[in-house]
Amino acid sequence: MPARALTVLLLLGVIVVPSSATAAPAPAPAPAPHTTTGANAGAWGPPLDGALTVTRPFERLPHPYAAGHRGVDLQGRLGGPVLAAGDGVVVFAGMVAGRPVVSVDHPGGLRTTYEPVDPSVAAGQPVTRGSPIGTLTAGHAGCPVHACLHWGVRRGETYLDPLALLRPPRVRLLPLG
Repeated sequence: MPARALTVLLLLGVIVVPSSATAAPAPAPAPAPHTTTGANAGAWGPPLDGALTVTRPFERLPHPYAAGHRGVDLQGRLGGPVLAAGDGVVVFAGMVAGRPVVSVDHPGGLRTTYEPVDPSVAAGQPVTRGSPIGTLTAGHAGCPVHACLHWGVRRGETYLDPLALLRPPRVRLLPLG
């Protein structure tokens, strides 16, 4: 068998071993990497009730320390419920620079943040997608309406577009080699 064909078969896991051969059980496959728009896309929901209106979009910044907008601003209803976008654990609920903020850690290394939110949750509390985490307050700088929710998401120190959590996945087939 040519070396290239053998390599392709090994990569695809297609090698057949005769039944008389004894081998240790195959190791469990490695978990698939977590993506914000992959198989878990159905695990996410909007942080506000009703249709979302973006008043300021996410800005992809050239480097981590660049000035810019690291989330999206969504038109909300003053005093309306703010909802956990996904299952996780509240890691912070309190004041940051004079603004009330809630942060939730999610499986796969994502952290969502919500501000300005009068929290109804406390650090260490588990939350599920769609569960209330507080109520929207006024006072988000630059908000062109009565109340805006600033919603952010990051993986480690990398900020991502939180609206990508709500989009269906795009499937692309790539050529081998």
